[in-house]
Amino acid sequence: MRSYLDLVVPVKRLDRAKSRLVGAADGGIGDRAAHADLVVALALDTITAAANADGVGDVVVVTSDAMLTAVLRTEGIRCVPEAEPGLNEAYRHGASLLGRHVGALQADLPALRSADLSAAVATADGRRAFVADRQGTGTTLLIGAPGEPLDPRFGVGSAEAHRASGAIELTEDWPSLRCDVDTEADLAIAAGLGLGPRTRQRFRLSA
Repeated sequence: MRSYLDLVVPVKRLDRAKSRLVGAADGGIGDRAAHADLVVALALDTITAAANADGVGDVVVVTSDAMLTAVLRTEGIRCVPEAEPGLNEAYRHGASLLGRHVGALQADLPALRSADLSAAVATADGRRAFVADRQGTGTTLLIGAPGEPLDPRFGVGSAEAHRASGAIELTEDWPSLRCDVDTEADLAIAAGLGLGPRTRQRFRLSA
């Protein structure tokens, strides 16, 4: 029987998320409501693409933001609050609520194509593996081995940390899976790949 990968996607509170993107949604004005809408759009486009990927089962979002939780639940997305602060703690908490084959996905991949994620899951083929970001230093996706702890090591230099922990680096060309967004320049690169519909609508405000 086929094994599906369940995914954990943590998202910070909207008043603290993606601070370097403040102003990207409104031509540099920096309105907090516009920024929150952009962060929600990033997450929704990422999660929707992930949920539609072949080989992916459940997707759970770990967040303590009430507004984000309400929006995601309206879209039928399962949300749980943080148990402890911290990105790796959020991944571990989410993983504890899912099945025996779990992965960790970043929430800022607005150009994500379901086919790229499906290909990564298939290439991992049950091995503990990771996909580095566009710069090669961070991690956008960590896939645990079935029945084993996820052991997330996200943070500065996470690609090397995951490599050192024994995870296999997947090096295939999946641009949409590698293009995480921290700055407006990153968002412009993601736009060149093709943004998801919600982010495309929000980012037009700065065009």
